[in-house]
Amino acid sequence: MHEFLARLLGAELAKNMTHVGLNLLLALLILLIGIWLSARLANFVQRALQRASVDVTLIGFLRKVVYGVLIAVLVVIALNTAGMSTAPLVAALGAAGLAIGLALQGSLSNLAWGVLLVIFRPFRVGDFVTAGGIDGTVESINLMHTLLSLPDGREAIVPNGKVGSDAIVNYNRRGSRRFELSVGIGYKDDIGAAIAEINKLFEQDERILKDPAPGVWTSALGESSVDLIVRGWTRPADVWATRADFLRAIKEHYDEVGISIPFPQRELTVVQGKLPEPAARQG
Repeated sequence: MHEFLARLLGAELAKNMTHVGLNLLLALLILLIGIWLSARLANFVQRALQRASVDVTLIGFLRKVVYGVLIAVLVVIALNTAGMSTAPLVAALGAAGLAIGLALQGSLSNLAWGVLLVIFRPFRVGDFVTAGGIDGTVESINLMHTLLSLPDGREAIVPNGKVGSDAIVNYNRRGSRRFELSVGIGYKDDIGAAIAEINKLFEQDERILKDPAPGVWTSALGESSVDLIVRGWTRPADVWATRADFLRAIKEHYDEVGISIPFPQRELTVVQGKLPEPAARQG
């Protein structure tokens, strides 16, 4: 074949065409084998992440990133093997990447924070949190936003960039939550007896944890009452119901044992008599 091309086209041209053909064949071979190896390597990364118990959403995203990067590198190598200049292609890809990055700056920020939230897990689905300045129960976490269910039944879709750039408060992470009540008693009532009665109520409510121990303290001497502060710990799911029930139990129990819960009082002094005559106008 080479001798036939040499007689037909000339020795030098035939040599160049043969060289180009071999390069194209080698580039195609590199491309085919590289695609197969890239898929194998991406699958290996996926299995490794699955064994590490990484989030499913993040596993799929990272597999696609690894596969895409390998294919891009493979195309550059294949073009270079075929004898084509890859500098313009690399420059064009760099410029396109920069333009896309600037255009999608907010979305890329959400994506980056989404990856970090999935990796570090400051909260999980079902946790009650303050995220992005919003209080709610986490319904789902994906790479772009976090879905919160608000206490009044509304839903909030919070961009992950806002979640990550603000303080995150997780109310469920430690397995218990503290509730706090303020109760006022009359100045004529026995403070020790009032505290003892609340301690009895602590023993009767099984939802209130023994460790950490609940307690009652005198917090202030108000205008019309001695203020007590009541603190107890419950499981996160019981905190609101326990707080409401315990406040009612204190009121009803104090009524039974005769401890008063005063309300603010004011003294008014009424002066009888004529009002002073208005001063006469001058002029």
